[in-house]
Amino acid sequence: MSTPLPVYMMIGGMRILVLGGTRFVGRVFVEEALAQGHQVATFNRGQTGHDVPGVEAVRGDRENRSDLLSLVQGREWDWVVDTSGYVPQVVGNAARLLSDRASAYVFLSTISVYPGWPAEPVNEDSNVYDCPPDAPGTAEDEANWSAAQYGAYKAGCERAVQEAFKGAVTVLRPGVILGPQENVGRLTWWLRRIAQGGRVLAPGQPAKPIQPIDIRDLTAFTLSCLAQGTTGTFNVTAPKGRATFGEMLDACRTVTSSAAELTWVDDAFLVEHDVRQWTEIPLWRTPLGTWQVDSTAELAAGLVCRSITATVRDTHLWLTKTGGPLAYARQAHHGLSLKRERNLLKAWDRRR
Repeated sequence: MSTPLPVYMMIGGMRILVLGGTRFVGRVFVEEALAQGHQVATFNRGQTGHDVPGVEAVRGDRENRSDLLSLVQGREWDWVVDTSGYVPQVVGNAARLLSDRASAYVFLSTISVYPGWPAEPVNEDSNVYDCPPDAPGTAEDEANWSAAQYGAYKAGCERAVQEAFKGAVTVLRPGVILGPQENVGRLTWWLRRIAQGGRVLAPGQPAKPIQPIDIRDLTAFTLSCLAQGTTGTFNVTAPKGRATFGEMLDACRTVTSSAAELTWVDDAFLVEHDVRQWTEIPLWRTPLGTWQVDSTAELAAGLVCRSITATVRDTHLWLTKTGGPLAYARQAHHGLSLKRERNLLKAWDRRR
């Protein structure tokens, strides 16, 4: 729902605290907020990226209470955007301390909070994992968590914020996020592989619908929710049928000027050969609900999505200009080796 904002919040240049803010989702948000004229402070350990020029960088570990107390000492903000919350107890502690230091809180969650996903389609009313808001732990090993643990802890984080923060709360549940500064290794892997040329194993059918969200569209929607006073819980994906796997790979060929030959290989064959879904072939997954996330609510709330062609083009430009992201543990899990790809293609040729 949308609620009126105080007059002082309608006059640009809001004070925003970003928990995180040095890589991918947090960094892109910070850059756009600064570009819009907002004052931005970031709170992080300074270990996983570089500060965006123009921010007030506050160093500290959100798992350390004394660091949190130092953060809030003598400071206040209009909005808090939490891009680095993984452990419910830790998230709740921060939200509680920030409750009288800001009027609105956006928590970046995930579509993985639904235990039924990706096996079945989901919407905001679908069941989520039952995780207590005070579940303890550390985020140090987050990159190696199972999908179930990751989703359950994110669900617990949502509850922690909703219970601990007394102001306006918005929970965003993005699906797959692509675009410039992606550090996971999904679209970036496809761009690099296709740029190499030769025969490229393409999974399933080219007409298979996909619905990744561009990081810049997620950022714009987040800022819009804050500016408009929009609260509640939203899945954040591109609309169903917005793009196809084939369109994405064709765009990769176009922007890299590659003569790569896409060889489309049946899902059943890849499953039979134990190809790891989602990682060994990035973005490929067979369960029916994978790309069936209802986006009705966020579209009604103002989400605008660019084309997959624009996302591929701009990601390639960023890769070419910068060489790609800093190292991140999840990158090692994504992509077929060339040897594995060749062997699979040989077996596919024999099968046909």
